[in-house]
Amino acid sequence: MGAAAPPVDAPLVLIGRAGRRRVVLAVDAAAARAGLRPGLPAAMAQALVPGVAVHPADPAADAEALDRLALWALQRYAPLAAADPPDGLIIDMSGAAHLRGGEGAALADMIGRLAACRIAARAALADSRGAAHALARYGGRPALVVAPGQSAAALLALPVAALRLPEEMVEGLRGLGFAHIGELAASPRAPLVLRFGPDLGRRLDQALGRRDEPIDPVRPPDGIEVRRAFAEPITAAEALARQTGILVADLCARLAAAGLGARRLDLLFHRVDNRIQSIRIGTVRPVRDARRLTRLLCDRLETIDPDFGIEIMSLSVALAEPLGPRQMVSALAAEPEADLSGLIDRLANRIGAARLYRLAPVASDVPERSLRRIAPLAPPTGETWPGHWPRPSRLLARPEPIATVALLPDHPPARFTWRGVSRRVARADGPERIFGEWWRRDAELCAVRDYFRIEDEAGERFWIYRAGDGEDAATGSQRWFLHVIFGYAIFR
Repeated sequence: MGAAAPPVDAPLVLIGRAGRRRVVLAVDAAAARAGLRPGLPAAMAQALVPGVAVHPADPAADAEALDRLALWALQRYAPLAAADPPDGLIIDMSGAAHLRGGEGAALADMIGRLAACRIAARAALADSRGAAHALARYGGRPALVVAPGQSAAALLALPVAALRLPEEMVEGLRGLGFAHIGELAASPRAPLVLRFGPDLGRRLDQALGRRDEPIDPVRPPDGIEVRRAFAEPITAAEALARQTGILVADLCARLAAAGLGARRLDLLFHRVDNRIQSIRIGTVRPVRDARRLTRLLCDRLETIDPDFGIEIMSLSVALAEPLGPRQMVSALAAEPEADLSGLIDRLANRIGAARLYRLAPVASDVPERSLRRIAPLAPPTGETWPGHWPRPSRLLARPEPIATVALLPDHPPARFTWRGVSRRVARADGPERIFGEWWRRDAELCAVRDYFRIEDEAGERFWIYRAGDGEDAATGSQRWFLHVIFGYAIFR
């Protein structure tokens, strides 16, 4: 709006028409604090808050923005996404949540990215579209993941307005004493349907997961997509795998013509009961190798339930990047570099990309700060591991307290107890003194840790430390902690 834009802290409302009346359709945070709310007549809002900025609502622009958000969700989170006007998105994350580190991590990432764009959002993951809609708006939590089979129980305490019913129907139900969905679900269905119509029963069944509610997914307007329709629905896994290979070959030909490689593919299965199931795979590099992509997709065919048959299969590119010739060796006499991208792709699509990483050194003396996770194929960071005193790279998630018998200040423990088991120390090496990084936190100005490598009588080896120098309380609590168990794959 440029110079015509109101001040950031000024109350702002959007005005539209409800029949012949001009009413408030939306308010910002400042207007809400001033007591304005949607539904107020426009004249009353201007009278209650003099100087309120009034702008006409633009439903078409809002719908366009919501469609863009749906496309963003499609490209980043799941192969099935659609706008849910006026203010929502529907995302089917079946078969795709593992690529984002799980369902909870995917919701947190989504809410965080929207918040970074100054879009306040709440999200819920449930068994049905109706349940997710209700819990996102009335569940009371920014991000809520309901365990499979528990969606119906989670809905019972919500108000009847959560069922996406018309306002007049909600008021009628309240007049009859129905305040919550649980009361409505426990009542005889026939009298309510006779009075309010079939929409009441339909919305209740959709929320409780008794009736399917298909999603009409949004598709990129310029995306690359191939599809096959079958005269007779197919159900056999072998037939699905064969048709997947045909679709991948067609798609790779189109990618080659465009000079692109796929980074993310969506395979959709349209069932005869009008439901859509999906598979999403990702790659660490642009790929158009038909054999490799077919293998990645077929690895996840076991997650598809064809039910009475699949009548349409479609394969689309959710994310593509330019793909040209790549040098495999740096000299004529050199051996070609091993390409691990295929292995990484298979593992990432099975267990999730967030669980695959490589440890890289960081310039820090504090053990838990001396390494970080990077992508499996990330280029070298330039940092190297210290050679003067080798450090373990596999640490406990956090140091665990231990009880010790030790002679202060410089001797290792003679005995220690960890997780209820007492161990006698047979050999020890140390101490290695590590000072705090005072430039990070003032609390580490005098902080000291004394590390010891110890071995118990059973031959098990540990890395422990004392918080403090053993004499001055200002250097630490003088408590002992276990930080590493040598020989065990314990990851941070």
